[in-house]
Amino acid sequence: MARDLAPIVKRSRREKVALHPKAVKGLTLRNYAPGEHGQTTMRAKQSEYALQLREKQKVKRMYGLLEKQFRRVVAEADRRPGVTGENLLQILEQRLDNAIYRLNWAISRQAARQVVTHGHVMLNGRRVDIPSIQLKPGDELEIRPKSASNAYFTTRKQELENDQTAISWLSGDHKKLKAKVTGTPSREDVIEEITEQLIVEFYSR
Repeated sequence: MARDLAPIVKRSRREKVALHPKAVKGLTLRNYAPGEHGQTTMRAKQSEYALQLREKQKVKRMYGLLEKQFRRVVAEADRRPGVTGENLLQILEQRLDNAIYRLNWAISRQAARQVVTHGHVMLNGRRVDIPSIQLKPGDELEIRPKSASNAYFTTRKQELENDQTAISWLSGDHKKLKAKVTGTPSREDVIEEITEQLIVEFYSR
């Protein structure tokens, strides 16, 4: 399975967003692009194309997709009725690995992807290992009972004891590491700063 192995802190500095918790410190200490000319590049005025490209790269890396995968998602969003940009975000949010991340069962989307690919997740009673599975209302997901007893998930359950995070389209039981999809994500459910119209314009050229 193809994946991006580039240094996550450098990627975060390039996109000016923490793609992983460990990148937060790097962004605080050096809030400019990596490389010899990083500070100069950040100060330079960007063209419309550059703004579109950076937004596309940022969102693609946030959700852990490669270019070919992301292009397919954009094409699917364009085929669906409604606003293409909002469709795009809905498809990305409905990914299985993103749901695991939103439930705080993993500390990052990269970790959530690994949780899925290692076979720790059950969807509607069946073990799955495909992070890109699209969830739909009524789906039930849980961490496999055998996996839930390992150190990683035991720690996650302890850290989630007082978690009051509300997700409009997901209903989760952190003690049992079970959840149900109760609806579809809306634009308001995406808490990150994303200008999806720039992405649509980039692929419309």
